[in-house]
Amino acid sequence: MNLNSLRPAAGSTKTRKRVGRGAGSGLGGTSTRGHKGAKSRSGYSKKIGFEGGQMPLQRRVPKFGFKNINRVEYRPVNLDAIQKLAESKSLTKIGINDLIEAGFVSSNELVKILGNGSLTVKVDVEAHAFSKTAAAAIEAVGGNAVKL
Repeated sequence: MNLNSLRPAAGSTKTRKRVGRGAGSGLGGTSTRGHKGAKSRSGYSKKIGFEGGQMPLQRRVPKFGFKNINRVEYRPVNLDAIQKLAESKSLTKIGINDLIEAGFVSSNELVKILGNGSLTVKVDVEAHAFSKTAAAAIEAVGGNAVKL
């Protein structure tokens, strides 16, 4: 066997369809595009969401609601997470940096302390916002809720 005698297996390769190369090829004329219409023309591309002339879904469905441009997005941290953090690292003051190190928030997020869970350790908590129940629970055990 030589390199010049190598051939692909029988039936494994096919010749490419050469469309629009004259009537003798059998693929001239309409070049497999059918007769007339937008799809037969050069440069045709269907618009996103086009449904064949039917009113598209994004126009059939009514608009509603709005986006509040003044919305402030907070990352919630519950009291039970504060309790675990204070116990595990024996902290008396928990700031934003402690929450970042513990992996509760990332460095560019605003933090809001929420009142889910219970707090038994006296701890001073620094955050950007507090719910009323969270602030009350922190002060009930003798701690301080410091708003940044």
